[in-house]
Amino acid sequence: MTEIPSARGAEVGRRIGVGLIYGLWKPRVLGSWRVPATGPVIYAVNHAHNIDGPMVMGVAPRPTHFLIKKEAFVGPLGRFLTGIGQLKVDRHSTDRTAIARALGVLENGGVLGIFPEGTRGEGDFASLRAGLAYFAVRSGAPIVPVAVLGSTDRPGRLIKALPPLRSRVDVVFGDPFDAGDGSGRRTRKALDEATERIQKQLTAHLENARRLTGR
Repeated sequence: MTEIPSARGAEVGRRIGVGLIYGLWKPRVLGSWRVPATGPVIYAVNHAHNIDGPMVMGVAPRPTHFLIKKEAFVGPLGRFLTGIGQLKVDRHSTDRTAIARALGVLENGGVLGIFPEGTRGEGDFASLRAGLAYFAVRSGAPIVPVAVLGSTDRPGRLIKALPPLRSRVDVVFGDPFDAGDGSGRRTRKALDEATERIQKQLTAHLENARRLTGR
């Protein structure tokens, strides 16, 4: 039986994230009221910087279980990530354990966080992997698009790898939407169509978030 990551652990992670994120930066959060208060939800987050995940964990209204590349799960950091309910995934194979755990989070009414671009890039949702569509269609969970803007504007003076301390980072939550066509089909064609629908929604959300924030 697959062990589902702890909801309590994710709540601990959220509280740590709140202290860390609001202590180091000045996040401006828009649209968090759009996140359904209960039931399964998938956050689809653009990914331009390493702090994008922790930023969302710290400002989101509900505890989040992120799918994180297995390379990050090394030594004490790996144990910490597991302890706060995060999911280790092998991006280079069909990681059935990670898939089962992620679906378990959604079946338990939790929040799954996914970087649909698969890896850090421009953060513009230009190249989506099919994983997001699979989880959304298989679980029936709505997707909430999340845009993190400002994390890559300029490097910090003290730590170049991080945004400047006390700088503003915007996190914009969009309206939840269903990826499937309502038929419940999970064929390759249905997933391709779902990926196309998702891409349009996420790109539109990012454009809207940029207009809203002036970034």
